[in-house]
Amino acid sequence: MINRRRWKRFRVLLRRELLHLLMVNASDRRWQMPFCAALATGLPLLVGAYFDHLDYGLVSSLGGLAFLYAPETPLSHRMVSLMAAAFGMSACFSLGLMCHFWPLLLVPVLTFIAIVVSMICRFYALGPPGSLFFIMAAAIGAYTPIELLQLPLFVGLLTMGCLQACLIAFFYSLYVLRRQAPQPVRPLPPPSFDFVIFDSIVIGLFVGLALSIAQLLQLERAYWVPVSCLAVIQGASLRAVWNRQMHRILGTGVGLLLAWGLLTLPLNNWSVSLVMMLLAFVIETLVVRHYGLAAVFITPLTILLVEATQLGQGSPDAILLARLLDTVLGSVVGLLGGICLHSPRFRAAVGQQIRRLAPSRLLP
Repeated sequence: MINRRRWKRFRVLLRRELLHLLMVNASDRRWQMPFCAALATGLPLLVGAYFDHLDYGLVSSLGGLAFLYAPETPLSHRMVSLMAAAFGMSACFSLGLMCHFWPLLLVPVLTFIAIVVSMICRFYALGPPGSLFFIMAAAIGAYTPIELLQLPLFVGLLTMGCLQACLIAFFYSLYVLRRQAPQPVRPLPPPSFDFVIFDSIVIGLFVGLALSIAQLLQLERAYWVPVSCLAVIQGASLRAVWNRQMHRILGTGVGLLLAWGLLTLPLNNWSVSLVMMLLAFVIETLVVRHYGLAAVFITPLTILLVEATQLGQGSPDAILLARLLDTVLGSVVGLLGGICLHSPRFRAAVGQQIRRLAPSRLLP
């Protein structure tokens, strides 16, 4: 009798989890937005393929992600917000590149970036993707193998990608604002210490912890560990954190199969560019509807974003296994961080200590 009750409870719990994992959200996002997002990240790739410098195009393509920070507000506010995001991405990428030459500073600097960027994003109520791409730019920069004299070149390439994203966003805004009214610029909510300061410090510390564990395990180019951690820990609730972790792990597992199929194809610079543009379009179409489905296509896109210049130089199995391990490790650390972040006892104990260290007039 007891076994039957346990089995029944397990079935109810399993059904509930499946409903959460399979739920598809409604969205009114038009196809023009994913198309322009793919254009912002894909045009630098096409230019790089034309000049036979795909490595340069990949760096500028990373800057094209700034397009995703354009809010649905009037044009003046939209462009100012976008240019601020572009500056932030350039600054984070620059700091990440500098850390490449001083590896001992990588963990503390990335932790500092994650804390400060999270505070700024929360203070100004920045919507999704939040601080994700800023940390991603810093992490990829830290694992980019360049020489010291190439640092200004690579910073300039990413900045040019950001400027191109702003230009595409300007013309996209002119088009879309003729067809729908912009959302009003809402006043910023009153900043709270817990939301802006405490949460950001916890998020940054767990991002640094994820990278520290990756370094202790001697994972090669483990840029995806802190990014996966941040993507999971940013959930608005513990349920959202858990769902995001499961979506990311399962989506990455399926995405690795797609990536393996793409990496076995005889891709050249032009085909890589077109494939990445197609993946970016599909991701921006799906991510607001189901994060797990989007993660299936995020996986091959991120692999191509960093490894495209090395295609055909060896078996893709090592790359795919490394990305799976990075994702699982980062997601687990992010889940632990989310548990702490949403624990009333943890917040009461640690938050009191942080309040003593923070300036009394920093926030109300």
